[in-house]
Amino acid sequence: MRSHLRSFHSALFLRHENPLGLPKTGKAPGVPRASLGLAARQAIPNVRKVILVSSAKGGVGKLTVAVNTALALQRLGKPTGILDADIFGPSVPRLLRLEGEPRLSDLGKLLLLTNYGLPSMSMGYLVSAKSPVVWRGLMVMKALQQLLFEVDWPQLEYLIVDMPPGTGDTQLTIAQQVKVHGAVIVSTPQDIALIDAVKGIAMFEKVKIPLLGLVQNMNYFVCPNCLHESHIFGHEGARRAAEKHGLNVIGSIPLDEKICTLSDAGKPILVAEPCSALSETYMSIARAIDGAT
Repeated sequence: MRSHLRSFHSALFLRHENPLGLPKTGKAPGVPRASLGLAARQAIPNVRKVILVSSAKGGVGKLTVAVNTALALQRLGKPTGILDADIFGPSVPRLLRLEGEPRLSDLGKLLLLTNYGLPSMSMGYLVSAKSPVVWRGLMVMKALQQLLFEVDWPQLEYLIVDMPPGTGDTQLTIAQQVKVHGAVIVSTPQDIALIDAVKGIAMFEKVKIPLLGLVQNMNYFVCPNCLHESHIFGHEGARRAAEKHGLNVIGSIPLDEKICTLSDAGKPILVAEPCSALSETYMSIARAIDGAT
């Protein structure tokens, strides 16, 4: 299959119906149109199950959970891809150590960038890391539609969608227009994070997206000298919040410098140390998702 360069300039020259500057080759069947208001939920071609990883609050390590869980599903033998749905602050390219602009297929669809065997798509591949995306809601909604439906996804068992923080346009666009098979909530134990996590739970309940469970991130710190566990950000708060809403805690991830250091270097823990106890934590999350869907 031949590929072609995409034409993308800036928001000043783009139209609401085509914010990513894709060539006009006709709409693919089944792509919902924002101009028609609420569209029926559509399946993404070649994708069997769509799983959202959400936090409603930034800074809780959701991206790291999303990427490592996607890699863990791959290790389970489930073909998996990841979509970075954060239009304004995309970070998947950094965590996967990828850069460069996607090319286009003969059909005008964006071709994926892949590292560590994980195919990915992100707004971060389409704009410079130094260029802010200054778009209104309609442009964001349409860009999301293009990232979902105008990408040449391979045959996937799972598409993990790394959601941006909050409960706004991005979340509603995906919830209303995409056939989603479940959502995973990520939170840290402190009360201020749990307040937003509960809002995220309520949002998914309202739009009738199944909740697969809650992940407690940075749940405890293990002293490297004496191996004592310290609950720096609180203890069991996320578990209590999950139980209140009838959810299971499907993962408890420690606060570990290694996870952060490797992520910043573009090498997820599942890649750097696939047989470690830390990696097994993400494997257990992947098994819980696979068992629930």
